[in-house]
Amino acid sequence: MMKKWFLALLVSFPLAAAEPWPEVKWEVLVPKHWNPAKKFKHLDFSKLQDSDPRAMELLDEIKQEWDNAPIEHSLNGKKMRIAGFTLPLERKGDKVTEFILVPYFGACIHTPPPPANQIIHAKSKIPLSGIQIMMPIWVFGTLSVQRGDTTWGVAGYGLSVDKVVPYKEKKQ
Repeated sequence: MMKKWFLALLVSFPLAAAEPWPEVKWEVLVPKHWNPAKKFKHLDFSKLQDSDPRAMELLDEIKQEWDNAPIEHSLNGKKMRIAGFTLPLERKGDKVTEFILVPYFGACIHTPPPPANQIIHAKSKIPLSGIQIMMPIWVFGTLSVQRGDTTWGVAGYGLSVDKVVPYKEKKQ
């Protein structure tokens, strides 16, 4: 039989509920075994000029490697929240229903875009107000392993959006 004081202690300190959308860092989206630089280690990029046809060929090879970047299958169906920068894809008036999320400012605007495992294609059933290009936000939703082409690059993941909030740095 449990002591009354122990029961009183349990009631006065309820267990905290699990985080409904645990934070996921971008590094987690990259499988640990993947090393895109391994294939190009033998090259000396300093000996190539931008106009050199070999440089253009190499850029195409890198883009192909990144477009086919492996994804982390264990994340499929996981609820999560992740911070990133937006690139709107679909608009309804001044509201956005689809966007891609990338890990750093300027990604996808410059070539080449990030690897597919660093691009998330987010879709919201509810049109979102105030989403601008390269806007830093937190996105909450359910991740899916879903490779697909977008106008900005190949996305390795999809995200069914539950909510979006502006990104604010945590105070130390």
